[in-house]
Amino acid sequence: MKKHVCVVCGYVYDPQSGDPDSSVAPGTDFANVPHEWTCPVCGAGKDQFEPQN
Repeated sequence: MKKHVCVVCGYVYDPQSGDPDSSVAPGTDFANVPHEWTCPVCGAGKDQFEPQN
């Protein structure tokens, strides 16, 4: 499972941590994060994230 970074603000989604504040459980791969989920820092949509190398 890869981390994904928000191209707008630089927030990194880490699948091992998930986003519990937005009901995304730890261990959730980015592909399985709900489509309506948004960046918890800047509110960008899921389509504004890219895989981190």
